[in-house]
Amino acid sequence: MNEIKCPKCGTVFQISETDYESIVKQVRDKEFLKEISLKDEQHKLDRESAIKLTESKVKEELNKVLSKKDIEITELKSELKSKEEQTKNKVENEYLSLISKKDLEISELKKKLELQDSNNQLSLQKAISEKDKRIDSLNNELNIKNKEFDLKEKSLKENYEIKLRDKDEQIAYYKDFKARQSTKMIGESLEEHCSIMFNRLRPLFKNAYFEKDNDAKTGSKGDFIFRDYDDDKNEIVSIMFEMKNEADTTSTKHKNEDFFKELDKDRREKNCEYAVLVSLLEIDNDYYNDGIVDVSHYYDKMYVIRPQFFIPLITLIRNLALKSLDYKKELEVVKNQNIDITHFEEKLMTFKEGFGRNYRLASERFSKAIEEIDKSIDHLQKIKEHLLKTDDNLRLANKKVDDLSIKGLTYNNPTMSEMFKELKDNENIPNED
Repeated sequence: MNEIKCPKCGTVFQISETDYESIVKQVRDKEFLKEISLKDEQHKLDRESAIKLTESKVKEELNKVLSKKDIEITELKSELKSKEEQTKNKVENEYLSLISKKDLEISELKKKLELQDSNNQLSLQKAISEKDKRIDSLNNELNIKNKEFDLKEKSLKENYEIKLRDKDEQIAYYKDFKARQSTKMIGESLEEHCSIMFNRLRPLFKNAYFEKDNDAKTGSKGDFIFRDYDDDKNEIVSIMFEMKNEADTTSTKHKNEDFFKELDKDRREKNCEYAVLVSLLEIDNDYYNDGIVDVSHYYDKMYVIRPQFFIPLITLIRNLALKSLDYKKELEVVKNQNIDITHFEEKLMTFKEGFGRNYRLASERFSKAIEEIDKSIDHLQKIKEHLLKTDDNLRLANKKVDDLSIKGLTYNNPTMSEMFKELKDNENIPNED
């Protein structure tokens, strides 16, 4: 049980734990809702003041831009009016000069006419008629010049009107873009704007790749990578895109050149051929407002553009790359032909070297074989000579055998003669002649 004292009457009474917690919860919820209500009102006041401040700054910036453009329009109109007056004065002066010159000629002719006799009246009238024709001719020439002046004046007006219309369109574009910036994040609005522009025309790039660069392995990355391929999957061109914008209230203003080095690094690391900075920085710098700016004197194959030149630049670079691809293909064909010729020459030289080597080896072995045959012939000739000599010896030996007899053996050998005689007598051997 808990005791509670009434703040008004001072009465002390006891309540249970459940009733006590219920009372505490009521008090706590009421204070919490009151605090939330106060903070919500304060948040609404802060948001309204921030919106009013942003609107006032945007209106002030737009008024500055509009006043600047009004001054330019006024200057163009005054310049046009001045040129019109100058041209008109020039024509009028030429006309007055011609008239005064002709008046002088007429007065001189009249003086001559007064000095001539009456007999020369006819010839004088003829001369006057010729001068009148000349004056008519000059008047016609003057009318033609007036028409030419009117045409030139009309052409100048049309040119200045076109320039004024272009300025108005550019002002309207930046008004619209600034208005959209008030409800979008500054950094992402330009990327979304360029992505939408490309996706609207994506059917024109059927083999193209255009996606955000999400690879930050090297420590940095660009915003978008564009790669286009032909039907054979050969890369035609590749572009690294970086989009840069900042709020008007930013205290530290960046310059376009602050991002050149990092963009070139990303291009090389991602193996892209071109680098393009799509920028709304330095919005008052006419150097970046006149079109596509080539900054390749700082970094190779790098350009800076405003968003309205995003698609034209892609188309321009792609068309140039297509022409370059044709030249590359022709060069590759010629290169392959040269390689084929080189391979043919190498094979021919290899064949000639191999054939020459085999011919040399065969010739050497043929010579050795001839030498061996000659040696064999000499050896056989020697064997033949030896055999012939052997045959002579055998023939002489056979002759000696034929000439061999007992009589011859016992000649001058009485002992052997007596022994053969006794042996013959015993065996009844006939006498030898």
